[in-house]
Amino acid sequence: MNAPGTPLLEVDSLCVSIGGRAVVRDVSLDLHAGEILGLVGASGSGKSLTALGLMRLLPSAATVRGGIRLSGRALDSLSERDMQSIRGRQIGMVFQEPMTALNPVMRIGAQVAETVRLHGAASGAAAAELARQALEAVGLDGERGSPRKYPHELSGGQRQRVAIALATVLEPALLIADEPTTALDVRTQGGVLGLLKTLVRARGMGMILVSHDMAVIGEFTDRIAIMQDGQIVEEGVTGTALQQLRHPYARALLEAALPAPKHGRQHTKARAPCQGGAPKAAQAQSVTVDSSDTVPVLEARGLVREYPRSRRSLWHAPSVFRAVDQVSLVIHPGESVGLIGESGSGKSTLLKMLLALDRPQAGEVRLLGQPFGSARGPAARRMRRSIQAVFQDPYGSFDPQWTVERLIAEPLQLLETQPTAGERRRLVAAVLEQVGLAAADGARYSHEFSGGQRQRIAIARALITNPKVIACDEAVSALDVLVRAQILDLLSELGARLNMAYLFISHDIPVVRAIADRVYVMQQGRIVEEGYAPQVFEAPQHEYTRSLLAALPRFGDPPV
Repeated sequence: MNAPGTPLLEVDSLCVSIGGRAVVRDVSLDLHAGEILGLVGASGSGKSLTALGLMRLLPSAATVRGGIRLSGRALDSLSERDMQSIRGRQIGMVFQEPMTALNPVMRIGAQVAETVRLHGAASGAAAAELARQALEAVGLDGERGSPRKYPHELSGGQRQRVAIALATVLEPALLIADEPTTALDVRTQGGVLGLLKTLVRARGMGMILVSHDMAVIGEFTDRIAIMQDGQIVEEGVTGTALQQLRHPYARALLEAALPAPKHGRQHTKARAPCQGGAPKAAQAQSVTVDSSDTVPVLEARGLVREYPRSRRSLWHAPSVFRAVDQVSLVIHPGESVGLIGESGSGKSTLLKMLLALDRPQAGEVRLLGQPFGSARGPAARRMRRSIQAVFQDPYGSFDPQWTVERLIAEPLQLLETQPTAGERRRLVAAVLEQVGLAAADGARYSHEFSGGQRQRIAIARALITNPKVIACDEAVSALDVLVRAQILDLLSELGARLNMAYLFISHDIPVVRAIADRVYVMQQGRIVEEGYAPQVFEAPQHEYTRSLLAALPRFGDPPV
């Protein structure tokens, strides 16, 4: 038990070096019981290595110096065996991606109970009961959150709640949450962060919230420490510090956290309620486009996609789940259209049909005015050249054994006449330079690049066939705010210069607000609202849209 006023956690001049290179330099901080400290910075700033250093989970090649004390006990001098008893019981950790942190073949109740048993807190039925109580405490009760569920049967937000139950079942004194909501939609993010805050306040824990998102840090923390190049460059009480940032890097993070809303062009003769807009880079040269004389580059008409549910018994026919219900949308040349909605709203299912990767039970998709989903053979290949996609995780969609040149050139197989090796090399070099990389990068491999650079490679691969429309599926959600801003500016500039249209599918409302001319809002398989982006975001008409906007983190709200 800490004496009144004594910090729960004390870190004194923590330094971490890997391979002789300093990655964390002289980091000092303290944390009191019941307090939330935000550790914020862009990718490579050293924030995650600092958090892992506190738990002594760094690579074996790492060299660590400095003092770490938890409840007055020095952790830096403990053996690995002693640290194993600390982790889980006195320090809990919530990682960014619960699906990789959870065992896919174990029921969630068994996984939480395993933590209890490993630390000798209970066994058998008693451990199972503690697991049930921990899952119930994080909002997983009843049929949807049954301890007998497997991770794949849960939504992203529910899986993150399981990760929180794992980290808090033994009520540790210190909780470290490393980017716990990056991949979650805004309402689920608010629920998870609100749960963490409630647990910290109710149990008197201390928490370090590691994030690149200043908006999240601004709303949910008591104090803030901003890291750059392994050092803390700014710190203080959150509300006061954010209003008085002095370091240029800290101000850049703050500016990038909430991108400025876009105010694009409006079409003069729109056939749909809302048509058109200019990419961000073209705002200064706004012109009027008459969409009534323009063939849409992509159009969906009354799409329906259903899936059978699990059969309840041999005597009952399986019911049907309608993932997409009579959805129509239209995208015109050169405009950016946003599609927003929380997890499970049907966005991904709709995208599969728009890309002709799945067939609807009703409705049709038209690309450049022609039926797309039903096209076959050479006609399908010709059409497919006109639509490309950029996905959330380019590293997962790249073959690690292929060079960048081969990765980018892969869509060229859609061409009727295949280019020679020299022509292919010139085409790849040209698109690499278009996205801000060097032609020589074609000879390298994807693992040699940062996350932002890999996303530029993914964009280059999408550009290689000169498409008319690119679908961006959560294309920047895994990037830190500074890299995200760079990628959004790049996409806007390319769209303006090449007259490309974009479909931005995202749960990240600030991103869509920054780049989209028009917006569709999707809930439970239906489009519930559509319109010009400024109208939708500034004066939403549907209650669901208003609830999404209300869930956005707000600067200046004092933590409670």
